[in-house]
Amino acid sequence: MSRLDSMLRRLSAQRDGLNWAAGQIADLPGDVLDMGLGNGRTYDHLREILPDRRIRVMDRVLQCHPSCVPPEADFLMGEAEEMLDRLADEGARFALAHYDFGQGIKADDVAEAARLSPRIARVMAPGGLLVSGQPLTGFEQVPGPETIARDRYLFYRA
Repeated sequence: MSRLDSMLRRLSAQRDGLNWAAGQIADLPGDVLDMGLGNGRTYDHLREILPDRRIRVMDRVLQCHPSCVPPEADFLMGEAEEMLDRLADEGARFALAHYDFGQGIKADDVAEAARLSPRIARVMAPGGLLVSGQPLTGFEQVPGPETIARDRYLFYRA
C-alpha cells in the first residue's frame, strides 16, 4: 500500500472513529481532550461534531492552521507528561480523548503511548472513550465502528 493510500485510510478511520465515539458519549458528562493538535484538522472536526463540549487541546507547540487555533484557556502547550499532570491536578475529567502523539517511528510511538497511558487514565471520566492511533495500556479495548479495521485505529473505555 502506498503511503498516500495509507494516509487516506488512517484519516478515514480517524473521522469514522471520532464520529462513532461522539455518539457513544452522548449521555456521559465531561469535556473532550485532543492530544496532539498538529495542524488542527482533528480539533476542527471535534468542534463540529461536539459543539456543546469544551475541547481541551495539548501539543508541544502551536503551529496549526489559523482557523483552528483553540481558545487560549483550552490550549496546553508543553510536554505531555506535564500537561496531563496539570489537568489531573485541576480535576479535569474527559468523556472523550483522542490520542494522536507520535513521530512516525512505530517503536518509539508505541513506547510513548505506553508511558503516557497511566497519566491519561488519571484524567478520564469513568466510562469515557479513548480513540487512538497507537496502542494504549491499562484500558479496556472495545470494538469501534465496523468500517474500521481492528488494527487501524484503536478504541478504549476508561
